[in-house]
Amino acid sequence: MHALPDHLKKYIVDQNDQKYTPKEQAVWRYILRQLKNYLKDHAHESYLDGLEKTGISSEEIPMIKDISKHLEKFGWRALPVSGFIPPAAFMELQSLSVLPIASEMRSIDHLKYTPAPDIVHEAAGHAPFLAHPEFAEYLKKYSTVAKKAIISKEDLDIYEAIRVLSDLKENPTSTPEQISLAEKHLNAVVEQNKTVSEAAELGRMNWWTAEYGLIGDVDQPKIFGAGLLSSVGESKACLESKVKKLPLTIDCLNYTYDITEQQPQLFVTPSFKHLEKVLFEMADRMAFRVGGAPGLEKAKQARTVNTVVLNSGAQVSGILSSYENQNGRIDFIQFSSPTQICVDDSQLPDHGKDYHATGFSSPLGKLKGISTCPSEMSNEQWESLGLQLSQKLVLQYESGFVVEGVYFGRTVRHEKTLLLKFKDVTVSKGDKVYYKPEWGPFDLLLGSTITSVFGGPADRISYGQNDDFVVKKVASKRPSDTEQKINQLYADIRHMRTKFGFESAGLPALMTTFDKMQELDPTDWLIVLEIYELLVTRKSALSKETGYDDFVKKIRQDLESKKKSAKDNADSIEHGVQLAMIQ
Repeated sequence: MHALPDHLKKYIVDQNDQKYTPKEQAVWRYILRQLKNYLKDHAHESYLDGLEKTGISSEEIPMIKDISKHLEKFGWRALPVSGFIPPAAFMELQSLSVLPIASEMRSIDHLKYTPAPDIVHEAAGHAPFLAHPEFAEYLKKYSTVAKKAIISKEDLDIYEAIRVLSDLKENPTSTPEQISLAEKHLNAVVEQNKTVSEAAELGRMNWWTAEYGLIGDVDQPKIFGAGLLSSVGESKACLESKVKKLPLTIDCLNYTYDITEQQPQLFVTPSFKHLEKVLFEMADRMAFRVGGAPGLEKAKQARTVNTVVLNSGAQVSGILSSYENQNGRIDFIQFSSPTQICVDDSQLPDHGKDYHATGFSSPLGKLKGISTCPSEMSNEQWESLGLQLSQKLVLQYESGFVVEGVYFGRTVRHEKTLLLKFKDVTVSKGDKVYYKPEWGPFDLLLGSTITSVFGGPADRISYGQNDDFVVKKVASKRPSDTEQKINQLYADIRHMRTKFGFESAGLPALMTTFDKMQELDPTDWLIVLEIYELLVTRKSALSKETGYDDFVKKIRQDLESKKKSAKDNADSIEHGVQLAMIQ
């Protein structure tokens, strides 16, 4: 496997297996057992096989390094990250055949669905399908396209608002007031967004495929989207008739989604190969392939760092503030932020953000009376125009731009002239002056067409961190004294199930655990369910002890009582009881 680029290493964290509490292990086990029982009939046939091939077990939260070892057989690897990472970083990692896996574990309060990325979603949802060659290849191609997408300032604001809200919802110390304010802020940010960027469109496609996709026949589809595969509630609800099933086409880009609500419609792809067809239809509409004025307009509206590529091979990265377009001919471009100039995704010497700290601008196009693009002109042609070091040079463009100043340098790559350097220069068009001598040296960019416009800087390492590549990590949780005692009871049950043979004293130990939990947290139903499961599955040994039948009855009554008081989890308790009885 190739080494990770330096600018991506900052997102990787250590996954400490000791940080997972016994209660979190129980939540993982509950979710995985429920999912596997249901998805064996309703997920794409390769799902359970993929769980096995990636080494993901129902019994304990997996170590990401172990998942990675299994994925290496399929040309991928997995690395732990913390919560949300920026979409641009996520896509670049996947384009390098790296699956970023959020190492956090959801709480029991978000058993059915978590607002934040977690190891259930990433490991049990995404990883298994990387063992399927067609889907794995599609995901890599999708990520390669998506990392070229132009992301808008509004996208970044929405991403940050979602990240803050999800972190608050997963943090048990958050107050209702904090969550309410974060929800209002997210709604306001979404309301202010009036345009749909390329990144947003790619996000929709990813949502309706890799996250919430169905596959097969529209009338009897199977599940393959990780968001559905990792959600006990949605994996069951999504196949109900009230959820409309539509054939997957590029029209899916016209459908928005609400991450907090069940989706009113889902899309069905007939095969994994069909995903590529829809992806390439989308790619053909994107600025990195279209270029020209449409690409520049997308970059201008985005108000984020993007890269403009000229036919000379020069790449200019920054926030595009304006351009002049005459019937599709681009005569002038201007960047208002620190700007970088590259070729082949590598920054040119002395053309980084420090040098172009306040921005960059240049006329473009062909010179008057010369049909050849200036970047392709021969030395003889330049000499005929009077190009000599430390001598005054006047260049007149077809567009009417005039560049007049003292020439003192040229940048050539791949036999093309990318830049001419001037001092004491004036750039004008008619009565309008675009650059004055007192502003210092001027770099004239040579090129006549815009071949591509894509998201982000061309050389990310040299450009440094910008708004679409920030790093923020989920704060670690500190259990209270009561939570520590509860975790010890979960640890006792886990020990009984995995280590204890119940030849003696098994029933008293379960009774003691139940009584202690009733004192610590009488609303906790998961540990009672685990006790019930042990009573049922070890009946032959435990029923020999005095009080077995009465204790089973007591546990069943307690679970029934909890079903009535815990309305949101009533079905979870019932499904747990049913699964315990058939094991």
